[in-house]
Amino acid sequence: MRSLSSYRELVVWQKSMDLTVRIYAVSRGFPADERFGITSQMRRAASSIPANIAEGQARNTTGEFLHSLGIARGSLAELETFVELCERLEYIDRPICERLSNDCTEISKMLNALMKSLSTRH
Repeated sequence: MRSLSSYRELVVWQKSMDLTVRIYAVSRGFPADERFGITSQMRRAASSIPANIAEGQARNTTGEFLHSLGIARGSLAELETFVELCERLEYIDRPICERLSNDCTEISKMLNALMKSLSTRH
């Protein structure tokens, strides 16, 4: 893996930013009484993914980057849980749930591949 000048070059960061924007858009339609519940938690989990990728890459040590990627992966799992919960609560319909789930799966695979690549260098 070549050296990056910025986390912005990472496709996984770019895709996680796109997912976060989608989560914000979808959650605008949630019931008002969820503003401080699922809406807030879901947005926090989504935004934590690219934020941790950026923070880890900016720290300039492989160990810290791996640690931050692990946190991003945990936030992604949290987000996936909220996506499924929102479908069960009928806050989002099946096609939107599938799109978000597919995005999460793609990002998960990318995070795992990046972590594996970094681990072999560590």
